[in-house]
Amino acid sequence: MKSLLPAALLGLLATALSADAHTPYLAPASFEPMHGDLVTLDAAFGEDFFVPEVVFDHSEFRVTLPDGRSVPADSVHRLKTRAVIEHQLAAGPGTYRFSSGERLGAMFRTWEIDGKQESTRDPAKPMPAGAKLLAHYQSLSLSEAYVTAGAPTQAALKPYGKGLELVPATHPSDLYTPERFDFRIDYDGAPLAGQVVEIHRATGDRDSQKPVATLTTDAQGKAGFAPAQAGTYLALIRYRGQAPAGAAAPMYGYNYTLTFRVLDL
Repeated sequence: MKSLLPAALLGLLATALSADAHTPYLAPASFEPMHGDLVTLDAAFGEDFFVPEVVFDHSEFRVTLPDGRSVPADSVHRLKTRAVIEHQLAAGPGTYRFSSGERLGAMFRTWEIDGKQESTRDPAKPMPAGAKLLAHYQSLSLSEAYVTAGAPTQAALKPYGKGLELVPATHPSDLYTPERFDFRIDYDGAPLAGQVVEIHRATGDRDSQKPVATLTTDAQGKAGFAPAQAGTYLALIRYRGQAPAGAAAPMYGYNYTLTFRVLDL
């Protein structure tokens, strides 16, 4: 179900989240195996893509194999600024889906008092007497990437049907300029209409903070991006959704990213 928060408040919260938290990402060293069947990826939070600043912690990295089975990543080494994941593509040729797993992060509250809005990420800070609570949510981050050994296959692209995700229509390992990368945005298995998707090109400097395209999904939750340049890109989706019963906050602030590579045709 689409968030019921007013559009203006959603924009305010998205701005606040961008300022207070870096963007998560999962970036393969190569989108196809370069040294036998070993794949290495970095997972971190950063402002510039892909310059690590904060380690991606408190989650379980998993891999969806070409036959659709999900297994834990072989090894995860957590450093101060990033996590390094290594995995042997022992299941043979095909497409593998790498996932950071869901990471719960900071809690955010926004309230209004005396006509002014205040925000905090300190759960112990009391709300002033007479203040009106506008938003209360906890961040939930999930980052993914696809790596293909040999020819692309489809089983690893199957949607989870849970949470926020990007469901590819065009295979992410078969992207070329100037062809379109078509996809659908789902939340709990249902398409999200009117959802904003930012596309960033990973340049390793401040230019990567500026999206090269800002898309909005149609009534079926579908959108597409036609890259003008080859390179590595990051799709970023932010969404506010109801948290499950027993969660630390009534809402989750979802942050989903997909890293993908585009080649010249």
